[in-house]
Amino acid sequence: MTKAFRSHPRIAIIGAGIGGLTFSIALQRHGVAAEVFEQAHELTEIGAAVALSANVTRELRRFWLLEQIVGVSTEPTELIYRDGRTGERIAAHPIRVGGAYWERFGAPLCGLHRAELQRVLGAAVDQARLHLGCRVVRFDERDGRIGLTFADGGGAEADLVVAADGVRSIGRRYVAGDDRLVYSRTSGFRGIVPISRLPSLPDPQALQFWMGPSAHLLHYAIGAKGDQVNFLAVVENPKAWADPERGLAPAAREEALSAFQGWASPVTEMVAAVRHDVRWGLFLASPLRRWRRGRVALLGDAAHAMLPHHGQGANVTIEDAVTLAELIAEEGADLDTALDEYERMRKPRTRKIQRASWMGNRALHLPDGQELDRRNLGIARFPDWFGWIHVHDALEAARSRHAHLA
Repeated sequence: MTKAFRSHPRIAIIGAGIGGLTFSIALQRHGVAAEVFEQAHELTEIGAAVALSANVTRELRRFWLLEQIVGVSTEPTELIYRDGRTGERIAAHPIRVGGAYWERFGAPLCGLHRAELQRVLGAAVDQARLHLGCRVVRFDERDGRIGLTFADGGGAEADLVVAADGVRSIGRRYVAGDDRLVYSRTSGFRGIVPISRLPSLPDPQALQFWMGPSAHLLHYAIGAKGDQVNFLAVVENPKAWADPERGLAPAAREEALSAFQGWASPVTEMVAAVRHDVRWGLFLASPLRRWRRGRVALLGDAAHAMLPHHGQGANVTIEDAVTLAELIAEEGADLDTALDEYERMRKPRTRKIQRASWMGNRALHLPDGQELDRRNLGIARFPDWFGWIHVHDALEAARSRHAHLA
């Protein structure tokens, strides 16, 4: 049950994406109000799908939202790594099979459309405090308060501003002094395809990586019936991104297909099933020396945009939201101390995952040779090497921090 709102610093959230909405919900659970300002005129989510791992689904269960999420998602049967050219299974780890993932991590792994996640989160937010069509163009800090100026000339004022405004964050520019984005020299082609159009695809409800020289394909089933497959095909080009201000660039269908010429038929079949007229540039944020400037703090991709190869972008964003809300909402908490603790807690973990995702890109694209053989042996130990990501409990970590400080 949500507590009655009590006296608290005025909080403004920039961005009504996954991070901003979750932060608002987490505050509401503590009885703390926040105003959410979103530049779009309606809530829509760019992108195809998202995989929510146990480090986040356990938090959604605490928000009483997990049942809704499970109802519109598919839990993968296995995690399978394949040779992209031959289709050979290199390694496989059970997820839904035998309840293995839930037994190990205490919560499910869910594949769903981003629009469904946006819908569930958006419905849980206090609609009276959700303001659309408000694009922030300026911050002014005065007398301990932050003034926000919107593109239409309007504005707002708050004691704390949390910028959850994504990869191309105006909040990060204010905090860091520049955009701090780095192009990875890789780009992706995305799509969602009905399984009925993929007759040669083995294990269609598994989460699978098809790996090869200079490219890979990731896919998993989504939706309540698991009858659609979301995929991301990653290639090592272009070497430079023409317009860093934009994450999308025009592309031709042939560009996507040529990168996978000679690969196994399930790969080429999947890529060919979608008309590719854009490609997604894969950017990451350089590690920031600080996550806040005065009373403007960063959350999610605004603080630590990362490559998607561990599927943790949305997950660590939700972790950020849960952590910051818990620290701020603690009875008698000092706001500046809470912000400092948030940064101390979240920086090491997000940087470690960001680094692992960067290294994962290279590992997925190795040419033939001894290094490839070593990688394939390592993949067999993936759950042991990266289980620390999924076992993490953001709420308990924040509560333990309170106890330590007390």
